Amino acid sequence: MHIRFLALALVATVAISTTAAAQQPAGFWTYPAIPGIGPVHVWPESGVRPDANTTYKAVFDVTQAAKPGEGSPGLAKVARTINAFASVGTPLTHLKFVVIIHGPATPIVLAGDKYQAKFGHVNPDLALIEALKKAGVDVKVCGNALGEHQFTPADVNPDVSVALSALSTLVILQNQGYAVLSM
Repeated sequence: MHIRFLALALVATVAISTTAAAQQPAGFWTYPAIPGIGPVHVWPESGVRPDANTTYKAVFDVTQAAKPGEGSPGLAKVARTINAFASVGTPLTHLKFVVIIHGPATPIVLAGDKYQAKFGHVNPDLALIEALKKAGVDVKVCGNALGEHQFTPADVNPDVSVALSALSTLVILQNQGYAVLSM
């Protein structure tokens, strides 16, 4: 029940932020690091801002499935997080971000031809995964989730690496000081 509530809250947040972005004047929303996805607006009076001299470590636990033909809401939140830090001058080199994809989100990591063969349309997350990689994000997929979905490492987008498991990745990175964010 709790997981369903969190999933519904995330969907509602993305829907509201998308609607809000469409209602604002041009230039209100910016995309300083990931173009076109994850809009941010910096209010001059906003507090609690990242320090450009600090290194930030986070692992994003992405499990939410994308709707057919739409991009992953979890990956969009990762893009928004990067844009939020970049919007106030945090260098991308100071963001040590890892994404671990598993559960219902697993198909978003499929290579273009594999995704097309399985779902009959282009993988809507290919460009975003490439942009995240260019921004320095380490995108991983759970090896166990691949097996559960009857995929193999050969089916995976080359911008995504295969982890032993999502669970072990989350434990290891949390032990290394990474903040864990569920998407």
